[in-house]
Amino acid sequence: MPNEHPVGAKYDRLIARAKEVPSAKTIVVHPCDETSLRGAVEAAELGIIVPTLVGPRVKIESVAREHRLAIGKYELVDTPHSDAAAERGVELVREGKGEMLMKGSLHTDELMRAVTASATGLRTARRISHVFIMDVPSHAETLFITDAAINIFPDLDVKRDIIQNAIDLFTQVGLGTPRVAILSAVETVTSKIPSTIDAAALCKMADRGQITGGILDGPLAFDNAVDVEAAKIKGIHSPVAGRAQILVVPDLEAGNMLAKNLIFLSKADSAGLVLGARVPIVLTSRADSVRSRMASCAAGVLYAAARRAGANLVAA
Repeated sequence: MPNEHPVGAKYDRLIARAKEVPSAKTIVVHPCDETSLRGAVEAAELGIIVPTLVGPRVKIESVAREHRLAIGKYELVDTPHSDAAAERGVELVREGKGEMLMKGSLHTDELMRAVTASATGLRTARRISHVFIMDVPSHAETLFITDAAINIFPDLDVKRDIIQNAIDLFTQVGLGTPRVAILSAVETVTSKIPSTIDAAALCKMADRGQITGGILDGPLAFDNAVDVEAAKIKGIHSPVAGRAQILVVPDLEAGNMLAKNLIFLSKADSAGLVLGARVPIVLTSRADSVRSRMASCAAGVLYAAARRAGANLVAA
């Protein structure tokens, strides 16, 4: 049996780091059920966010009364419905009133439609992507999986942005220089599997400074990316093989299946962020544990704090 690591310890360390930086002004979009409203309130009570609640006032106040959540000290921006809440939430970020966006009880596509709107959204030159932050009890290190939620069949240029987004998150939450495995079905380059060619090209792009801040290797199969013995058996010698911390999947289908396998078969917890927009975006789910929701917030807060510090250095 693999060694079991203390449940939640990786997330607890992330949350502890977030308590050490200034709270992030957070726009919480349509928190109209207990899970989303409680998540925002608990993060605020921990001192890691200062929330602005955006959505139908009557619904939000009704949920707060029903579940005894004290929201009186938080700003509440009244909107008629979820679409309007998403649009207004994005506007508040554009107005400089928030440095993080947090999904409430609306559908993800409603929020992301407002985020990605060409004229009024939060796009940057970087492609928007999602990173799962996985706490797997049988694995010693935190695993990042990307992109398993937004980009369905990314091409080479999109994969470059996906990797850079994940590296930036890893470094800015204080985890150091990441070892990045670009996954495929095999660990050799073959024209029969296009993702292996992409992996080789991405590694060369890193050599040329087109991807920075991490140590890349690929293609690697999942086993020889995360298991030292599997890498040894295949004769793979690199700083990444068997010790990867960021797993870059070839497409959304592969990433989604990998993440859900870890959640349901390995009892992993999953937190996560959307990156590449003007601000980090926390996508919470009803299925998330309290610790997972807090870890997502903590990662966003640390990322926002690093960006704030960088902006202050530039201004100075």
